Amino acid sequence: MTTDTQFGAVPVPSGVRFAVWSGAAEKIWLCLFDDRGEREVARHDMQRAADGTFSLLVSGLKAGQRYGYRADGRYDPDAGLWFDPDKLLVDPYAIEIDRPYRYDATLAAPRGEGGDTAPLMPKAIVVAPRPVKTAQPLFRPGGLIYELQVRSFTKNHPDVPEGQRGTIAALAHPAVVAHLKRIGVSAIELMPVTAWIDERHLPPLGLHNAWGYNPVTFMALDPRLAPGGLGELRDTVAALRRAGIGTILDLVFNHTGESDRLGPTLSLRGLDANAYYRHARGRLVNDTGTGNTVACDHPVVERLVLDTLRHFVRHAGVDGFRFDLAPILGRDDAGFDADAPLLAAIRTDPMLAGRVMIAEPWDIGADGYQLGNFRPPMLEWNDRYRDDVRRFWRGDRSTVGALATRLAGSSDIFRRDGAVATRSVDFIAAHDGFTLADLVSFAHRHNEANGEGNRDGHGENFSWNGGVEGETSDPKIIAARKRDVDALLATLFASRGTIMLTAGDEFGRTQGGNNNAYAQDNAVTWLDWRGRNREREAYVAALAHLRRRFSGHFSSSFLSGDETADGIRDVAWLTEAGKPMETPDWEDPERHRLVMMLGVGSRKADGLAVAVNGDRRGAIFRLPAITGRDWEVLLAPPDHPARQVDGDAFLVAGRTVVFLGERRIGRKKGTKA
Repeated sequence: MTTDTQFGAVPVPSGVRFAVWSGAAEKIWLCLFDDRGEREVARHDMQRAADGTFSLLVSGLKAGQRYGYRADGRYDPDAGLWFDPDKLLVDPYAIEIDRPYRYDATLAAPRGEGGDTAPLMPKAIVVAPRPVKTAQPLFRPGGLIYELQVRSFTKNHPDVPEGQRGTIAALAHPAVVAHLKRIGVSAIELMPVTAWIDERHLPPLGLHNAWGYNPVTFMALDPRLAPGGLGELRDTVAALRRAGIGTILDLVFNHTGESDRLGPTLSLRGLDANAYYRHARGRLVNDTGTGNTVACDHPVVERLVLDTLRHFVRHAGVDGFRFDLAPILGRDDAGFDADAPLLAAIRTDPMLAGRVMIAEPWDIGADGYQLGNFRPPMLEWNDRYRDDVRRFWRGDRSTVGALATRLAGSSDIFRRDGAVATRSVDFIAAHDGFTLADLVSFAHRHNEANGEGNRDGHGENFSWNGGVEGETSDPKIIAARKRDVDALLATLFASRGTIMLTAGDEFGRTQGGNNNAYAQDNAVTWLDWRGRNREREAYVAALAHLRRRFSGHFSSSFLSGDETADGIRDVAWLTEAGKPMETPDWEDPERHRLVMMLGVGSRKADGLAVAVNGDRRGAIFRLPAITGRDWEVLLAPPDHPARQVDGDAFLVAGRTVVFLGERRIGRKKGTKA
């Protein structure tokens, strides 16, 4: 392939140069449309180079021109060939499109049966993006990532102007920024903002994709989320950056909305399906569960992915990326390879250096579970953390050891090849699965509204309901659920390394037990800002404040129990009696109490004790006496404050987490050293 070819539509002084790649097309036409994108006004043959690049310079064109491609060649779906000049194709390098994608069965019609699809398709828009001044990312491992879906996050926000709600621009509203700062957000992680199409089974059900994990093209933002185009994202990223908040984009390079053999022809399929998608024995590979798998081992796709990442860094200034079903980025016919060309290129690319990269380390392909197997500095979503923390607080037996391992950075997973820091992204709830409030309110999924017979979504959620499934007026159950959520939140904020909170979990959002609400673009997923639980929100803000105050205790380096330079152990694990945890304690299947001591006795900084009482009964927790210091409660659940029994002993209520701090004798309570 010619390495200096710039793909897409590039304005030059004399006009616009267009370039697209296909290794199998016999002919590609550039189609130009009027200013409304409704009428095709010109069609030009593109010139083919030996490497498969089709290009054309059209004089006199300017930014704002709407266009698309048509390709011709052999039509043989059994051989992965889908050429059909009736199918208008969106440029894989489109930066903006003039309307959202809308599913229509005509888009999937066989050649010669559906007619021209141009009236159904978005048109790409020629733009000349303005580079931003590249700055170092704000986000660093160890911070708080706040996952959100743009539309649902502000659709019902009372302070955001109605015309701006549900858009990327709304994220820069002062009320939104103030909320993010209050709860200590280091970076927001935007669920897909690039343009997507509904899965074909949704329109007949009256449903629409609400999450965006069904993209068509990788660079063009969805006009419903970004009516102001790329500039809207750029300006919002800059505004958040001024507030000290980074931006991470969740990108989907593992499949596209062209789906399986019965799916629509929209872009890559019509250009060269065999090159852009993985095939086995003539059939589309389905390592994603969505019908197709992008061929990330193909050089053209590798370049498309890298160019997309560079595009969002160069023209929007984002801090980094989260990769959906990331093993596909490193998979070829032989399986997953952490040193595959694309993954290696992402690690070494000069423009991407320093950007945070986060892998969702699993897919449904062969050997698809790859937690811990990506190379540094790639962070990884840690579902082992999620499940072990849930199981501990559900009351499962023999879980105290797993809890300690997760709190300390999951060294069993990430301490490989001499690694000294965790790459774990710790989370208890994410977009995919129960909300935090639903986790303690539903023992089973309730996805009937998705129209799939309640068969979709995770079947095992390690959840519980307190005695009644779903909504209840029983004050005891309500109180128990509140206590459990507070405990889960405290556990998250007490964990080593990077943590992630999903939008609305800080104030009690619910999806009514739906643990796969991807198709609910409605009140099920729209955040209820007016009805939010402000007490819980205040508690999360307090947790964030404490984590910032003791940030040294929550860095990404592994906790080991070894002595530090000043002779202090970075962590000590104690029973509630203040004694070191011994083998019988770790192996006790009924043990649900633990104290994590961080940096206690140091001359340089105050130590911190995290008392975890997973038992339903309250208990006296005794901390070690330290010469010249005593202990004070720093933070406890609002409804269950810890009570000091004597100087080193505290009554900790059942099902709670309490933070206690060293205080040098003579210093006022609540003040820093």
